Amino acid sequence: MSQRLQFEQWVPVAIEEVFLFFANPANLPRIMPPSSGTELLEVKLVPPPGVESVASTITDRAPLAGVGSEIVTSFRLVPFLPLRRTWIARITEFKWNHHFADEQTKGPFKAFHHRHEFEPRECRGMAGTVLRDVIDCEVGFGYLGVIAQKLVVKQIFRRIFEFRHRAVTRLLSS
Repeated sequence: MSQRLQFEQWVPVAIEEVFLFFANPANLPRIMPPSSGTELLEVKLVPPPGVESVASTITDRAPLAGVGSEIVTSFRLVPFLPLRRTWIARITEFKWNHHFADEQTKGPFKAFHHRHEFEPRECRGMAGTVLRDVIDCEVGFGYLGVIAQKLVVKQIFRRIFEFRHRAVTRLLSS
């Protein structure tokens, strides 16, 4: 049984800057809780539309992951324990300054799709950007997985995104 989770945040930063930050896979470990020990193991970049292959990786600008890019990470299953898991995600959608999406090709879930959405929005007279994360995931393992999704997975993601929101505000507002 699939579960949809959604998280939203507003930051007082232009959409172009926010989108570039998130489209750069190197920023992923920076916005994950330190207890997860998230590490980038490998990144196979396919440039986004309008960016030449060489310019997407060899430049003074950060590399960007377009459709077909593959990001391989490692993380701790349980914080502070040495047990690690590999997660491979592939970028499946990319529309400049609007959204991109990734799907798990290998990892802890039976199915996992994460859409990152970006929307310019003014708040209290300040220009900024709304970040919306829409996650559709399925743990698997039958009824046991359904129980885990409802009791554990949702709480894990809530904690991850609470940290992520603080980290994004700090990193992009400085």
